[in-house]
Amino acid sequence: MAPRLASAAPSPFRSREERERDREEKREAVLRAAVRMFNARGFHATSLDDVAASLGISKPTIYHYLGNKEQVLIECVTRGLELLSAAADTARAQPGDGLARLRSVLRSYALVMMDDFGRCVVRTGDEFLSPEGAALFRARKRAIDLSIRALIEDGIADGSIAPVDVRMTAFTLAGALNWPGRWHDPDGPLTPSEIADAMVDILIGGLAPRA
Repeated sequence: MAPRLASAAPSPFRSREERERDREEKREAVLRAAVRMFNARGFHATSLDDVAASLGISKPTIYHYLGNKEQVLIECVTRGLELLSAAADTARAQPGDGLARLRSVLRSYALVMMDDFGRCVVRTGDEFLSPEGAALFRARKRAIDLSIRALIEDGIADGSIAPVDVRMTAFTLAGALNWPGRWHDPDGPLTPSEIADAMVDILIGGLAPRA
């Protein structure tokens, strides 16, 4: 009878999936630390040395995971803009009239603006970016604006929204909902959901058709 082989010992080396998961967790930790510091201090007043020190790592580690300071900032604002784009896409796919779907995206918009990455979108100006970075930033913001305009147009077409200037209305809604990114206090008496509901109720009230 052939000798029984001993069962293989557990490998001391991590699998590819474990390494990828570890990398993503570290990258996310660096990104979160950076966006919170950008929001609190401002982009110019924050150095990657500051971010690295807050995590107990070296600046080259940040370069490894995210790149230079502008690349870190672009990643932060991209994350916020992706959240807004996803909210618009979800709203467009929902059942209901245009006003109901617009309400959905506006509520999500307000909530994103009270998230770290949404705040970064509001607090970041084009002047902080290279021409290429600024162009990318503006293009992504433009796509979100067009999504909101499309929902307003849908509501006008189905009669759930009063006839309004679509462009001006989209600018007004976005302008109002951007501001929680500056004044919202996470330790305040109202939750982000309560703030979003209250703001959207006010804004939607101005769009409903009059008898």
